[in-house]
Amino acid sequence: MSKISVLSIEGKATSEIEAPSQLSYPYKPWLINRAVLAENTMRLQPQGHYLLAGMQTTAVYVGKMHAWRTGRHVGRAIRPREKLAEGALGKVRRIPSAVTGKRASPHLIEKTQVERINRTEYVNALYSAIAKTLKNRERPLVFVNEIEGLKRSKDVDAMLRHIEINTSSKSKILKRGVRRSSRQRRYAHVATIVVNEDRGIVKAARNLPGINVCTLDRLTVGKLMPGGTEKGVSIWSESAIRQIGDMRSKIKMV
Repeated sequence: MSKISVLSIEGKATSEIEAPSQLSYPYKPWLINRAVLAENTMRLQPQGHYLLAGMQTTAVYVGKMHAWRTGRHVGRAIRPREKLAEGALGKVRRIPSAVTGKRASPHLIEKTQVERINRTEYVNALYSAIAKTLKNRERPLVFVNEIEGLKRSKDVDAMLRHIEINTSSKSKILKRGVRRSSRQRRYAHVATIVVNEDRGIVKAARNLPGINVCTLDRLTVGKLMPGGTEKGVSIWSESAIRQIGDMRSKIKMV
């Protein structure tokens, strides 16, 4: 694949450009899945609880088993109690199974939730995803730079229909699952449009079901292949496909 045809907005070939060397990267699904996992864990919000939750109380352990305040053969669940007059047993505290007690197994603040990935591996995974999504069609989908300036959703939809990509919300292919409920209906990933500069297309295509739009500096493996799926298609502008080789220095660590 030494030459790539550049398509017009109507889907007709207008010129040819040299194919970047990154398109010859082999498809490595295991590496792509690692990169997607690393991206997903970066979005997790660490959970933690107050270290003294349930412990700020006047209830204390009083004496041993033979202490007069405790009494013999009294269950362990009522040993930590409030100090009341004349040794009366108060409320249970500091025990997870008790009312107003602390949580049994709270989240650990120091728990490591982020799955790291080597920078070189992530770059290789990104190039592998780019090559795979461009090869999922009979020919790579590279359009002229005019697509970056599309400002209406129907113009983007018309462009996609010229290459036989249906974005209709009535399409049964896009619907995930068969359950009908009041939850928000989600659609399967269909294509990702990558542009070098946003001149209106990101806002124009954001409501098209199954279509993701991003600029080249914000491109990630998860946007090309959400969940590591290999059925996605990537659509590129001419200026974006020419700068694939310069992405290595712009990719942030994951």
